[in-house]
Amino acid sequence: MKGRNDSLHAMKKLETYLFFNGTCAEAMRFYEKALGGKATLLPASEAPDASMFGPGNGEKIMHSKLELDGMVLMASDWLAPDPYPGMDGFYVTLSVPTVAEAKSAFDELADGGRVNMPFGKTFYSDGFGMLVDRFGTPWMVMAETNTQ
Repeated sequence: MKGRNDSLHAMKKLETYLFFNGTCAEAMRFYEKALGGKATLLPASEAPDASMFGPGNGEKIMHSKLELDGMVLMASDWLAPDPYPGMDGFYVTLSVPTVAEAKSAFDELADGGRVNMPFGKTFYSDGFGMLVDRFGTPWMVMAETNTQ
């Protein structure tokens, strides 16, 4: 490819960034427990100029990142002055290798949330389900296996 620098290969990434209404730290710790991996949290109080977020926002999360098995989920609390818009019009999709792993993740994420489609076998996966977790995040969880 013309202009390509072979010594600087960089893979493209497509990662999810969620906004919470003051529950980011709790949500990311929940995802860390439910899915595994390691979450890092950066409170707004640690910003070079924390006043840019307005009074009362110092303990809200300015940025967080959960890394597991090469996947990344990022999030923060809603720090804009306009009202929190909520989560709508998307699902975070988690694909795992086996039905057992998918069912376990589904059950963990569903704890305290709302199941929209119970976990079960479909024509495209041996295990698939849809839910909205206790923090309002919509999830689709599926096993990558399909024996049909």
